[in-house]
Amino acid sequence: MASQKEQPSNLWNSILEDVRRQERTNLSSSKKVLILGDQESGKATLVAKLQGNEDPKKGCGLEYSFITVRDEYRDEHTRLSVWVMDGDPAFVPLLRFALSKETFQDTLVIITVSMATPWTIMDSLRQWVSLLQDHVDALPFTAEEVKSFQQKQLWKWATYVEPGDDNDSSPTQATHRQLSSEDDLDLDLTVSDGVLTRNVGLDLVVVVTKTDEINTLEREYDYKEEHFEFIQQAVRKFCLQFGTTVFYTSVKEDKNCDLLYKYLVHRIYGLPFQTPALVVERDALFIPAGWDNLKKIAILYENLHSMDPDADYTDVIRLPGKRQSSREVEVKAQDPQTFLADQLKLLESTTPASDKVRGGSLQLLEAVPRIPVSPKHNTNMNNMAVGDFFKRLLERNSSAKRSDIAPNDLPSN
Repeated sequence: MASQKEQPSNLWNSILEDVRRQERTNLSSSKKVLILGDQESGKATLVAKLQGNEDPKKGCGLEYSFITVRDEYRDEHTRLSVWVMDGDPAFVPLLRFALSKETFQDTLVIITVSMATPWTIMDSLRQWVSLLQDHVDALPFTAEEVKSFQQKQLWKWATYVEPGDDNDSSPTQATHRQLSSEDDLDLDLTVSDGVLTRNVGLDLVVVVTKTDEINTLEREYDYKEEHFEFIQQAVRKFCLQFGTTVFYTSVKEDKNCDLLYKYLVHRIYGLPFQTPALVVERDALFIPAGWDNLKKIAILYENLHSMDPDADYTDVIRLPGKRQSSREVEVKAQDPQTFLADQLKLLESTTPASDKVRGGSLQLLEAVPRIPVSPKHNTNMNNMAVGDFFKRLLERNSSAKRSDIAPNDLPSN
């Protein structure tokens, strides 16, 4: 009897252990996100938004935080580790703590660039991808392991399915087929031209932040729709080479932030995701890995009437100077002595020669009593009085650099 009672107990223990094992497999706590990008590219603000935190805090060097991930269908949750690298390339050696041989397969990398400074976007992308590639190349992987990582990224790209394009319309449908066995890696997977020509072997997501600055660029720097089309096609062509997902986000306007979170947990944990590519709103683009190709990008060329899509990025999107039309004219105050001397010369040039004394200076005859004068002589007498006032003021300022002018010194009419 005792053995019969122990058997159901052992059965339940076995079931519970299987459930626990499945939970650890579905929402693993070993998953990581590594965020790279220049300073002021919005990394800290983006992480705070994904965490549901309204008080972003900037760190230094290599900062660690986490995002709570919940699976609503199974009522499970876990912590997704987040490493944020400082924008100063001097801290790149710290990458070994966030991305090692042991954590490589569990890591997704986000590279942030800012629409507030669109002239730096391509240089920033090239710099951080190059630094990431150098770090990956230094990891102690065998050639077979590197090929396996690259093949997995190729598989994910080639097997992308647009939501709603297949026969499975269930809410748990994923946009990427899952590998059923290692043999699937040996399949002949072909992709279009320009795709994954530089395969890092990692899941990469490029996030263009601060897209609310588009309106500012139009208003203050005279950016046109062509400029934004040119930026988009340049970013998308670059991302094709690395098999990268592209997001345009704005924390300020709350554009695509929730969608980014859902895509991350889908890509990392395989949770449901049913949003297709979004290319209509210029400040809220979403281009998942596997969707894009050069033909789709070429559609943007139709709007580039005055720009060559193959032109160097920095030749088209240049660092702007201050617009001439919006510059305020700087008014400099004239030296008081110079101003008074100019006024004296002006008065002397408009005064009849008979009213001048030897040496070219005006002489006010203070001893002469004031008598009524005719209107035609009134102007000359006023000019003489004002001229004498300026002359005496200049003589006073020659002994003292600056002095107060008493109201009684002003000439009367």
